[in-house]
Amino acid sequence: MILNKYKNILFDLDGTLTDPKVGITKSVDYALQKMGIIDNDLESLKKFIGTPLTKSFNEYYGFNFQEVEKAIMYYREYFSVTGIYENIIYPGIEYILKELKNRKIKIIVATSKPLIYAKKITDHFNITKYFTNIEGSQLDGKLSDKTELIAYIMQKYNLLPGNTIMVGDREHDIIGAENNEIDSIGVGYGYGSKEELTYSGANYYVNTVNNLTGLLLDED
Repeated sequence: MILNKYKNILFDLDGTLTDPKVGITKSVDYALQKMGIIDNDLESLKKFIGTPLTKSFNEYYGFNFQEVEKAIMYYREYFSVTGIYENIIYPGIEYILKELKNRKIKIIVATSKPLIYAKKITDHFNITKYFTNIEGSQLDGKLSDKTELIAYIMQKYNLLPGNTIMVGDREHDIIGAENNEIDSIGVGYGYGSKEELTYSGANYYVNTVNNLTGLLLDED
């Protein structure tokens, strides 16, 4: 049973606990329109999910530092009011969190999303109560890198690498875990492909929430 080894579980938020597709893609589209770019394909903007905005706007649209800052400002105009709630919790996730808490497992949200938004989301879905704490980035971009964020969490809570594991849906989660010498679970129901997650070095891979339940809680 996996919980015989891992006593601390770090969970990514977007694409792992909740499906933020509508809110994030609409927020990106709003920002791009403000920047004079008409995309008309929200589906193509899924690539922004799970990746720091600074990196995404630069990589996908070639924005320089000043343009990235402006795009993120526009993104937050929409996201902070409307997009943050255009989001759903994956069915079965709350059951996992409740059972982990009942079994005295320390569970912490580790998200690149700004902490101020992450807490609003977990509060909105009434799941904050299951976590030891919620950890995310700052609005200035600090701790948006998963390696940096996980290192911060490991130190803050005195977690041991040998009994800590990261659960996430993108390569950044897996790479961040590996860089901090902890194991990882790649979840294929989010926004990273099986190839992305396994190539990045995930120790375990599941393609549904039910399979995640079985892996974490030893339930069929």
